Amino acid sequence: MLYEIVSERKVAYAGKIQNPDDIYDLVKRYAQAKKEQFIVVTLNSVHEPLSVRIVTTGLINRTIIHPREVFYPAIQDLATAVVLCHNHPSGDLEPSNEDKGITNRLVAAGHIIGVNVLDHLIIGKSEYFSFRKNGCLPEDDEILKFTLKDFLEGT
Repeated sequence: MLYEIVSERKVAYAGKIQNPDDIYDLVKRYAQAKKEQFIVVTLNSVHEPLSVRIVTTGLINRTIIHPREVFYPAIQDLATAVVLCHNHPSGDLEPSNEDKGITNRLVAAGHIIGVNVLDHLIIGKSEYFSFRKNGCLPEDDEILKFTLKDFLEGT
């Protein structure tokens, strides 16, 4: 376990992240977890990975996510962008309503603090679901529609 914690601090990855396949290569090992894990990949201004960190570990079908914990690694790393990832131990890669809601909330939080959420991947053993590739990430005009009440309640 100590090795895993140390290995998640810095990433040895040559080059920029250019598509979801690149991120999947960094995080696919977490697909084997028996409990849901929420992972943040922090990126510098040219989208080179800085770190891969497990933010939370939950149950077999859910985990609790809060913007404070998600963006803490990004702030520590002075990251300009992040990619969010989590596994579905069931193997079903379809995003739940909770997945969609927390993604919207995290995109809005990132927008406020100046850390761009590039994508959110649901990872499986041999494939993934990309929110960006499937048109599920809110754009700037949609982000601005969130009310303070929605943001605070997590909807």
